[in-house]
Amino acid sequence: MLLYHFNVKLSMALFPERMPVGEKQVQNDTCAQRPGGGPGCALGGQDGGNWRDEKEEKRKSKASDLPLRRNSVIIASEKQTVNVFFYILKESKTGMEQLERLRAHLDMCDGIILDALRMRNQITEDITEYKRSHDLRIVQPEQEEKKRSFLGSRMKGERHQEEILSVFDAILLSSKKIQTRALFEYNLVLIGFMGAGKTTISNTLKHIFAMDVIEMDQIIAEREGMSISEIFETYGEQYFRDAETNLLIELQNRKNVVISCGGGTPLREANVAEMKKNGKVILLTADPETILERVKDSHDRPVIENNKNIPFITELMEQRRPKYEAAADIIIHTDGKNEYEICEEIIMR
Repeated sequence: MLLYHFNVKLSMALFPERMPVGEKQVQNDTCAQRPGGGPGCALGGQDGGNWRDEKEEKRKSKASDLPLRRNSVIIASEKQTVNVFFYILKESKTGMEQLERLRAHLDMCDGIILDALRMRNQITEDITEYKRSHDLRIVQPEQEEKKRSFLGSRMKGERHQEEILSVFDAILLSSKKIQTRALFEYNLVLIGFMGAGKTTISNTLKHIFAMDVIEMDQIIAEREGMSISEIFETYGEQYFRDAETNLLIELQNRKNVVISCGGGTPLREANVAEMKKNGKVILLTADPETILERVKDSHDRPVIENNKNIPFITELMEQRRPKYEAAADIIIHTDGKNEYEICEEIIMR
């Protein structure tokens, strides 16, 4: 058991004169006093054990001939908590001995952190699998807010608050990536008419799962050094479509990313073939009225720049619908749904 391993590891590292003689004794025994009268340690079992009273600890420390500093490491899982109290002598025979002692304790702490991270990562995978197998909601942004609130209140006023919280930011980010690998063994390729919500959903997936987002139009525009409208005017639509195909071929080396395609990308069969090689193609749809509301203030959509009206949008959507639907692995209607509901539907389907 990993928690038992922590107990034994700490006991042997800090008090080498003690040998573990069984899980029960290691969990419930109280370390004998160290030479010189300094108190040893108390190792609690899974249910908390017999903890020493805090005031009694302070009293014994003051009475000791050797000045002591107490450090506390708490390792917790959902139902188990192990509290490990250990002591570091403030004074040693020589400065080098003290330095080596501190370094040894630092190495031990690093080992504890690594073991705790392994446990945390496994729990993250287990939670994800449990949700999937029991048809529970995967997307729960409120849980992240709850976690951050807890960490903020726990660390309030701490001397190293900023540094510790930055470490937890990295831990939460890695948890998202672990969850992503557990959910998606492929890329998510978003297609649909302009204004269907591809960019919004891409950004939401990035926030929830720390997935990289490939905005095809944006990348092509950056590489060409001009807007999509300028590419159309300068080189023509065929040039732009070829650039889309080349980019999709290039993206075959990527995994667990979101690829947001331009509205016309699925109209070319070669593009659809590239999408399906390592991705699930998700068609986002919306009513023409919704589309117009979303794109009416945009001037980087050359196909409808001079035709922003319901009849034209309806006709163009109908022309593209057969190829869109032929390319799609799943189809999601976005009207009346928020971004989290749409992302949940992507996961569950």
